[in-house]
Amino acid sequence: MVEIKTDTALDAMREAGRVVAHALAAVREAAGIGVSLKELDEAARTVLAKAGARSPFLGYRPSFAPTPFPAVICTSVNDAIVHGIPTDYRLRDGDLVSIDCGAELDGWTGDAAISFTVGTPRPADLELIIATQRALDAGIAAANPGNRIGDISHAIGAVARSARCGMPADFGGHGIGRRMHEDPHVPNRGRPHRGFPLRHGLTLAIEPMLMAGGRDNYRTGTDGWTLHTIDGSRAAHIEHTVAITEEGPRILTLP
Repeated sequence: MVEIKTDTALDAMREAGRVVAHALAAVREAAGIGVSLKELDEAARTVLAKAGARSPFLGYRPSFAPTPFPAVICTSVNDAIVHGIPTDYRLRDGDLVSIDCGAELDGWTGDAAISFTVGTPRPADLELIIATQRALDAGIAAANPGNRIGDISHAIGAVARSARCGMPADFGGHGIGRRMHEDPHVPNRGRPHRGFPLRHGLTLAIEPMLMAGGRDNYRTGTDGWTLHTIDGSRAAHIEHTVAITEEGPRILTLP
């Protein structure tokens, strides 16, 4: 079932989204050569606690997962696409890092992700991040009343394919609101003018995941959570929670 939110609910989701943005900013500021992924998780936990928010990630266990998720952020490094578990791994010069974070505040949820490099970046990694951001921007630009989910999907996929990037099959964005994952599913590829109609009050997490190697298949790591590129190529993941409004897309996960 798809819930259409009131304007009051959108304002409440904006506050949850603001917490997510602050947590992601804190993680990015804390990241550096020699910093562990668990330390990045602690930085996000501190922001959530100060805001009085809870993590929808912590303890989350979808059907594919062997164990509940043990952290408040996903930390995916280099060939990891999404769902990476924070470990004692310490960041190295040139690492490409994707951080996914959510927050639940006063019964409403926000979800967003960023990708960045640590130390001296590889030019190809910067190009991958730029392409992923462009794909997100295109998807958001298509998130207008009168369009359909397929218009968002098509816009994202067109940018990814033009950059010769792969996208993990079966994974994409989702509805969001009272829970982190709600209907409808938002694929990162699709046909325009197809799928669920967009209307004022619909809220979506739009999240392109691009793989530099150009292939769409992936493998699941030994932790049962982390998705990796099949060929060892780098991956990037950028996400915003977005509300469809008559005035245009409203990004709810900005600072």
